Amino acid sequence: MSDSNDPTATAAGLVRLLTVQPEAGADLFTGPRKPGGVGRVFGGQIVAQALAAAQATVAADRPVHSLHAYFLRPGSEDADTRYTVMRDLDGGNFANRRVVASQGDAPIFTMTASFHRRSEAGEGLALQHGLPMPSVPSPDDLPSEADLLTIYADRLSEQRRALLSRPRAIEMRPAEPLNWLRETPAEPVAHTWLRCVAPLPDDPALHRAVIAYVSDMTLLGTSLLPHGISGKAGSAQVASLDHALWFHADARADQWLLYACDSPWAGNMRGFSRGRIFTQDGSLVAETAQEGLVRRRA
Repeated sequence: MSDSNDPTATAAGLVRLLTVQPEAGADLFTGPRKPGGVGRVFGGQIVAQALAAAQATVAADRPVHSLHAYFLRPGSEDADTRYTVMRDLDGGNFANRRVVASQGDAPIFTMTASFHRRSEAGEGLALQHGLPMPSVPSPDDLPSEADLLTIYADRLSEQRRALLSRPRAIEMRPAEPLNWLRETPAEPVAHTWLRCVAPLPDDPALHRAVIAYVSDMTLLGTSLLPHGISGKAGSAQVASLDHALWFHADARADQWLLYACDSPWAGNMRGFSRGRIFTQDGSLVAETAQEGLVRRRA
């Protein structure tokens, strides 16, 4: 993504990052590496690129409604990622795709995604309900992560401070008092407002990919809250093992979304977290679940 402080350029960099290019041959795609990326690829990037590849093989009237994925090996920021899509089903109402992400000769990630054809026929028979959005402060009344960085900057290592201060395409505003150094244990609950820093193109498939991208943010970290440790402060080691995402309705990723996360369990060096994504008007539009490696860093 762009190193520019221009939000429009930074958002355009996110769009480029999540745009996969078809290769010669059937259902093969290349996902670009993040410009300037260092170390391990962010899991949300792999999920979003894999979804973009799968969506490219399905008719537009069949949006994705769920995906289930496993992270097999760490991906490297030094290389592009290749996505192989397998068309397991093209039925009357549903389509199903399997995606394998690889770097070099090694698979690093697998995903299955299901797509559902939209139709007005039978809408009168449909059932509908949704849990209400938690009561939290408005994003307009909360500080951004950039604001919080100025509070904790002198207490973070130079390397971590430089990493956190880079321009980001996703603006985040945590609703709970956030101590990046995690000196005090807290309840395993986190509410964070998120949105892209600038308007995105009017492409529903792109907005779903961006939501997939942000769905890997804050989720696993919720399982660290009761233990007084933090990945940002360097006191915890975390790595995603799997990821599930259900899309209930369309939403724009350039408008405020509330990500409500909780972690009901951690043990055996694994943590489990769940998330619900709401639009600012209170509509429940997506849900997530993830298990990951979580442990104290020596």
